Amino acid sequence: MNLYFIQHVPFETPAAILDWCKLRNIQTNGFYAYKENLENMDLNRCNILLIMGGPMGVYDLALKEKKLVEQAIKLNKKVVGICLGAQLIADVLGAKVYKNKQKEIGWYAVNSTKEAREQFDFLPESFYAFHWHGDTFELPKNSIHLFYNEATYHQGFLYYNALALQFHLESTEESIQDLYKNSYDDIRNATDKKFIKEYNQQENNQLIQQSNELLFKILDDFILKK
Repeated sequence: MNLYFIQHVPFETPAAILDWCKLRNIQTNGFYAYKENLENMDLNRCNILLIMGGPMGVYDLALKEKKLVEQAIKLNKKVVGICLGAQLIADVLGAKVYKNKQKEIGWYAVNSTKEAREQFDFLPESFYAFHWHGDTFELPKNSIHLFYNEATYHQGFLYYNALALQFHLESTEESIQDLYKNSYDDIRNATDKKFIKEYNQQENNQLIQQSNELLFKILDDFILKK
């Protein structure tokens, strides 16, 4: 199998998803929207399309990228969107993407819906995930609402062959440090800090491994399960 990933900024990488790919013998090819125009991406040569996050909004993304995501879904590729990538999937499926009432930054609990636990029977009712987002989305028509919490009601959905996750189960120590280093203005300039946390090494130590393990189970089920 071959996974293509789209990365929007140098500091928001697939992180632990690359570890999952190595463990499952999945080949990876990166396409970097911040320095190339994605013209060389041939979706016929991949099985999985992964769209990563970034500090921009879907309204900033090139039409070419939106068309690629839309095409991947139509070609029945497995499509996974993280954060901005999740918003992009919602956008190409016709759902509204807009500014949330407040930013959500740091480790916060996420709840799974009954429908999510029916789809992924290993899911706990709640778990911790790392967040860094200010936008949110409505659910696309015919999608299954998977996750929610107090800060952001639509934290994820499943649409046939497309999986959208607003949060970052793929986070590693390095990827979290990179976000705080490169996007700290989001914290500094926020007027509402109810759901904003400063960097917390103790939480990283406690939560990174279990969030990665949960993500690996989700990817195994969504991508590899026959």
